[in-house]
Amino acid sequence: MTTIAVTGHMDLTEASVPLVRAALAEALAGYGDGLVGVSCIAKGADSLFAEAVLEAGGRLVVVIPSRDYRERKVRPDHAETFDRLVAAAGEILVLPHESANRQAYEAANSVLLERADRLIAVWNGEPPSGKGGGTADTVLEARAAGVPVDRIWPIGTARLTT
Repeated sequence: MTTIAVTGHMDLTEASVPLVRAALAEALAGYGDGLVGVSCIAKGADSLFAEAVLEAGGRLVVVIPSRDYRERKVRPDHAETFDRLVAAAGEILVLPHESANRQAYEAANSVLLERADRLIAVWNGEPPSGKGGGTADTVLEARAAGVPVDRIWPIGTARLTT
């Protein structure tokens, strides 16, 4: 069994989704039923990874950062995907935080890394924003902990601009 966790950007452009989906499928192709994928199943990279794990025949472990995460943070355009992935999960860990906040996200990232043999980062390579708990922060934590990181950012992939 190989346990692979994911971190990645939530705000992928619509045109980026099929690029990332294909890259994730390729990265997970060789594992089959020996794969365990750990994801917080947020919109974007986390959910695309979770879907790729299931499509590859792996077992999905979902980490939910707080008790109120579903009602406070899952937007209507992601609710169906979120609920479907929770239903498909072989294990669901709801962290004891009451509120979805930076502390809950950092704790969720720590759980991902504690369980991971490897980390897939759907990441544009930019440094941390300074807020904590983001994709770049998780990559730095993984590297500091000795967890190998595989970066996925296919040519043509982009984040939404604000």
